[in-house]
Amino acid sequence: MHFLTLTESGGMSIMVIVVYLVVIVGAMYFIAIRPQKKQQKEQQALLASLEVGDTVLTTSGFYGVLIDITEDTVIVEFGNNKACRIPMQKSAIVQAEKPEE
Repeated sequence: MHFLTLTESGGMSIMVIVVYLVVIVGAMYFIAIRPQKKQQKEQQALLASLEVGDTVLTTSGFYGVLIDITEDTVIVEFGNNKACRIPMQKSAIVQAEKPEE
C-alpha cells in the first residue's frame, strides 16, 4: 500500500487551489470584462456614426437634435423653440436615431 505523506498531500491541495483560482479568474473574464469591452466597442461605433440632424438621447435623459459635431464635443438642440442649444461631450450620448427621410 502506498500512503501519502504530508508533503505529497499538501502538493495536491495546492494544485486544487490553483485550478480553482484559474476557473474563478476565467469566469470573471467572461462575466465582467468581456461584456464591458463589447459595450465600449458599441459605444465607440455609435459615436463614430453620429451626423448632424440625428436625434440623440443623453446620459441625463434628454432628447435632442445634433446641430454641430467636433472632435470631442457636440452641440445639441433641445425643445421646439430652437433657442436651447447646449454644447456637451460626445461621451454623454447613449443612443442615436437617424432622421426619417
